Amino acid sequence: MKQKHFIDSHKGATFFFVLALIAAYDRWNNVAALVYLAMHGAYGFFWLLKSRHFGDSQWEQPCSIARGAMIWAALSAYWVAPWLICRGDIQPPAVWIGICVFTYAFGVFFHFTSDMQKTCWMRLNRGHLLTEGLWSKVRNPNYFGELLIYAGFSSLAMHPVPLLALAGFVTMVWMPNMRRKDASLSRYPEFAAYRARSRLFIPGIF
Repeated sequence: MKQKHFIDSHKGATFFFVLALIAAYDRWNNVAALVYLAMHGAYGFFWLLKSRHFGDSQWEQPCSIARGAMIWAALSAYWVAPWLICRGDIQPPAVWIGICVFTYAFGVFFHFTSDMQKTCWMRLNRGHLLTEGLWSKVRNPNYFGELLIYAGFSSLAMHPVPLLALAGFVTMVWMPNMRRKDASLSRYPEFAAYRARSRLFIPGIF
């Protein structure tokens, strides 16, 4: 099996897990729970479509059942937010829900658009460094988009734990991946200039 099989199965299971939480706690009238279901659930299905049509090659690596179980366990940290919402019947103000949806929507755009741009570029311009479009000012717009996606629905819980889980992934998984990618791209002669005029992760900031 490959890493993507475990990642994809977890992403696809999210909708049904959150739906089960809503049913178990009888939160059918909780707007935050239903919005969370729509946001995180849709993201999981978007991911499956992306994996099928323009997936990331790094997830094609072989993966043992034991490591796959670890991937599932780690990704399940993201399920703390809907559990907190349903268990505590959390009801955020309408304006906060609006901010979370706005953040999530921008994240969906950055994440999936940049991944599609990268896929098309690699098919049509293999051997050339991608420095155009969403990649012109930030070297990892896909990770930036994913940050906004997870921050959007995690913030619905109005609790620090889901955001700490996200920070853990950023620190221990995303940042090392971005650093390794920079090291790999350094083989291109134009990378030094590209690095000097762009940010690693967050446009205009970092």
